[in-house]
Amino acid sequence: MKNRETEVNMEVKNETSIQEFILEAFPAVQHLGNLLFLVHLLAYLASIVGNMVIIIITWADHRLQTPMYVLLSTFSFCECCFITTVIPKLLSIFLSGRQTISFSACLTQAFFSFFLGAIIFFLMAVMSLDRYLAICKPLHYASIMNLKVSFLLISLCYSLSFILITCLVLKVSQLLFCGPNIISHFFCDLIALIHLSCSDTRSVEICLFFVTSFVILLSLIVTIIAYSNIVITVLRLPSAKERQKAFSTCSSHLIVLSLMYGSCVFIYLKPKQGNRLDSNREAALVNTVVTPLLNPVIYTLRNKQVHQALMDTLSRVRW
Repeated sequence: MKNRETEVNMEVKNETSIQEFILEAFPAVQHLGNLLFLVHLLAYLASIVGNMVIIIITWADHRLQTPMYVLLSTFSFCECCFITTVIPKLLSIFLSGRQTISFSACLTQAFFSFFLGAIIFFLMAVMSLDRYLAICKPLHYASIMNLKVSFLLISLCYSLSFILITCLVLKVSQLLFCGPNIISHFFCDLIALIHLSCSDTRSVEICLFFVTSFVILLSLIVTIIAYSNIVITVLRLPSAKERQKAFSTCSSHLIVLSLMYGSCVFIYLKPKQGNRLDSNREAALVNTVVTPLLNPVIYTLRNKQVHQALMDTLSRVRW
């Protein structure tokens, strides 16, 4: 009887022996560590500075304290937090070659990256609705969308994301990991973590597929409906100049939306994930490096109102 208990205890100990993981990052270009460090550092700093500019001028200039810019500044804040969750660890891998990450740190990174990512998708849907109301229902916009409603919608995005991702990460944390411990990614992606587990992962995979599908598809459907109505409204504008200006703005937004939704649909909306982890790694770079860099330029820094607010803020600081 004692021997049997000892065997069971040894099995449990072996199954839970993984204390840290190794982030494989990009093994094919490992010899370019210093160059990759510099490229990603510059992209990271540019993204942080661009998004911080949006946040600062929104709250420094009362003219920009409208629902549209409050949503944009919240979006920028989440982008800053999201890339800060992922990129610094990747930079340390490129610079020092240290690829290990503890089990608790890995789960923490996975939680915040998915939590912030979900908020970003919900915010994109809310921002699309805001633009739909402003362009398609201009007479009713002020009565429907105000600062109180925008803060309520932001709180809803945070709350819903927190509930969904907390439940998902808790399920992943209950899995057993008995080796190997090499994650084929540059951060602790839940797909890669689940793939390493020696437990029965079917229920967790279903939960992951449901949560990611709900977040991505719900926000995508709302965005498609909103922009479809915007396009129809713009086509009805009598002035060719107005149509061109509206389409110029919309096309810029749609480029970012296409990049984000396209990469995430490719990564997460597949029932079977194990065979395509390497391609997921490359696709994830779009959301962690490319779109955070483009967002400040496309969403606000091309906007004349933002330019004026920025110039006024700089002149006040100078004096």
